[in-house]
Amino acid sequence: MLQALFWIYSINAIFLILHEIESAYWKEWELFKMQGGITGFVILHIPILALIFMGLITLYDPSRTGMVVSILLCAGGIFAFSIHTYFIKKGNEEFTLPLSKILLYMILMLSVAQLVITILAIIMFDPLYIIS
Repeated sequence: MLQALFWIYSINAIFLILHEIESAYWKEWELFKMQGGITGFVILHIPILALIFMGLITLYDPSRTGMVVSILLCAGGIFAFSIHTYFIKKGNEEFTLPLSKILLYMILMLSVAQLVITILAIIMFDPLYIIS
């Protein structure tokens, strides 16, 4: 199960990073009214990408930190799908290309599957983690 979690995390991370690359095309900083333009957007992604890669490394060990970061990645994926679906329904043109929608749906499916596997891994391999 831990090996499956490692690989689904890896695939989900790839799709999320692809989404973030595409976000630069759509000027996501304008969509979210972020200050700093592209420079601020890129700087914001330094800790985000560091966390994604740290999570992958700590899942390989595995550790409690890896499980927590896995849950954070899932939450980020579900949030990305939800917020962009909201903006699309409001009439925004960003993220409406077929590839954009495919990425968002893949992220949602992978995030939900990863969340289930993460929770099962925590219960099976570290039941005291839930209490502590």
